Amino acid sequence: MELIGADHPQYEVLRRPALPQYRAIRPTSIARCADPSDVAEALAYARAHALPVALRGGGHCFAGRSSTSGLLLDLSALDSVSVADGQAAIGAGARLADVYRGLHEHGLTIPAGCGPTVGIAGLTLGGGLGLLGRRYGLTCDRLVGATVVLADGRIVECSEGQEPDLFWALRGAGGGQFGVVTSLVFAAVPSPAATRFTLTYPRDRAADVIAAWQSWAPDAPDHLTASLAVTADEVRAFGAAVGAADFGELASLDAAVELRDGLSWPELKRSFSDEDVQDDRVVYSKSEFFGSPLPRDTIAQLLAAGCELSFTPMGGAYNRVPADATAFIHRGERFLLEHASPDRTAVRRSWSIAHPHASGRLYPNFPDPDLTDPTAYHGGNYERLLAIKQAYDPDHIFGGLT
Repeated sequence: MELIGADHPQYEVLRRPALPQYRAIRPTSIARCADPSDVAEALAYARAHALPVALRGGGHCFAGRSSTSGLLLDLSALDSVSVADGQAAIGAGARLADVYRGLHEHGLTIPAGCGPTVGIAGLTLGGGLGLLGRRYGLTCDRLVGATVVLADGRIVECSEGQEPDLFWALRGAGGGQFGVVTSLVFAAVPSPAATRFTLTYPRDRAADVIAAWQSWAPDAPDHLTASLAVTADEVRAFGAAVGAADFGELASLDAAVELRDGLSWPELKRSFSDEDVQDDRVVYSKSEFFGSPLPRDTIAQLLAAGCELSFTPMGGAYNRVPADATAFIHRGERFLLEHASPDRTAVRRSWSIAHPHASGRLYPNFPDPDLTDPTAYHGGNYERLLAIKQAYDPDHIFGGLT
């Protein structure tokens, strides 16, 4: 373990999370960990000095849980990607761009997100939505094993046959709550060729497009995932198809259609990440799952509220897993709606317009600092998760569930 203090030349670079609203938080020290033994040593140091602990892979936590004024465990050196017998072993510090590149060399991939710098561990532990998810399930649905350093320093392997309760909790309850995951093993899937599509509409067609999208996208064939983004200037339905790209009613609503056929999976992922613009503005967001379509009058109110709206479809393989099979309980939802703006008051106002029609459930990877009801993340799985938390982290070294 390498312990880095505020006087170290790398301190400022290493302490900065991806999200600008948490960049003022300064850890007392940063523990750079290269293997599970380093993690165990770092946890012992934190206990000896009564320091709170935060874990960081990609540093994208919406609620700032990968930042701390105590000891920050930097897992970025744990970034290996290897394949054996169709299974992918991936270090907890690997970023998605590295994961896709490494697996594609073997003709494989896993269902996961598009953000190239997002860490694989945090994404997986909170579920993991992505362009192949409606075909193969959440990222956590493909998880078959993990190495975990517990609060007391023990290093355990977990799977359905080893530490099964811990393994169940790791599949979708949210990261950084039960132990430090240092590596993950996935059942990989073939890396496909795909069509990337974008349907762009004028902003004045937004109400019609939203109405059509929410009736079609969650029920589209599993090989097609179409998200929807509403901005001040335009509306875009975008995503990927591993097979025929048929857009139903969306194709008839004055769309400018752009198709890019025959992309390898890493090429397709890069095509989305290439559009990401570095933006150091503080942007606030709130989100919620929906089990039924929004009424037309609610859509009109949302559009008048002025936030950017992002709709992500569920359905397909996401919803074919029983709600208690993993810690991720949200198996009957139709879509996820996120409201975003630099104006926090505007975000709360927009969210409150849609909330009466929501299921009351939240995606664990989009934690909400305003939330007062933790069962919104876990529903009927909450009590089992509390018992697992008590068994593996009775002193709440890692925070999270209470």
